[in-house]
Amino acid sequence: MQSQLSRDQIADRLLEAADLLEAQAADRFRVRAYRMGAETVRSLAEDPAGLLEREGLEGLIRLPHIGTRLARAIDEMVATGRWIQLERMRGEAEPEAVFQTVPGIGPTTARAIHDELHIDTLEALEIAAHDGRLEKVPGIGARRAASIRAMLGSMLARRRRRSPDDHEEPPVALLLEVDALYRDRAEAGDLRQIAPRRFNPTGEAWLPILHTDRDDWSFTALFSNSALAHDLGRTHDWVVIYFGHSDGPEHQRTVVTETRGPLEGRRVVRGREAECRQHYFADA
Repeated sequence: MQSQLSRDQIADRLLEAADLLEAQAADRFRVRAYRMGAETVRSLAEDPAGLLEREGLEGLIRLPHIGTRLARAIDEMVATGRWIQLERMRGEAEPEAVFQTVPGIGPTTARAIHDELHIDTLEALEIAAHDGRLEKVPGIGARRAASIRAMLGSMLARRRRRSPDDHEEPPVALLLEVDALYRDRAEAGDLRQIAPRRFNPTGEAWLPILHTDRDDWSFTALFSNSALAHDLGRTHDWVVIYFGHSDGPEHQRTVVTETRGPLEGRRVVRGREAECRQHYFADA
């Protein structure tokens, strides 16, 4: 184990996440789940690291009020000392720093990955390494992608071995619905705004954040704060949507306004363009 976080430190982070979710108008049941999970962790007779060593994620999931989502969050904190979801809600997420924890990925490659793939976790990077997207990032190619894939496999083996990833995603219609809701409410000014650490020297709270639950999915949406979005002036067009079931891992997609082809001018889920064409042109 790389982290020495105690059960109280982990419980404090779960409570902070609950407070942020509540302040950012998340569903009250989601807020309550994090608070009850924090109580469970604080009442443990040992730090979660010991339980994970003996019983894996299943040992955490068997505890009261700790489902798969919170078990994964606790495992991430134990393994890395970080929790990217909490950092995101604080406005402190730095995905390029996360990617640089993988041997062989330096600052330039980390930025290229984030700019091209719009992802911010090692789990999302591993999926991209397996489905072919990573090797298409400039400067990587098939051989280097294979090396990164092997390294990620080693780094994430414990979590994958103990709880296989679920790659189910919401239909594009639902992602586009969340995208529209987010942009409408952001434009109306009725979303809580956070102050991102990256590309924000004045510390201004300018980034709206939305939490919503639809059809058994939990969503969080924010405008992209990537370097490329700033370079291209798309920080108020590209919307990053994080999603997951209560008993599954978190994944993400980016929704943009298409600038060419038959979908020009329409909102499109990157990586699922074919489904978007079907969505828009089904009647035709």
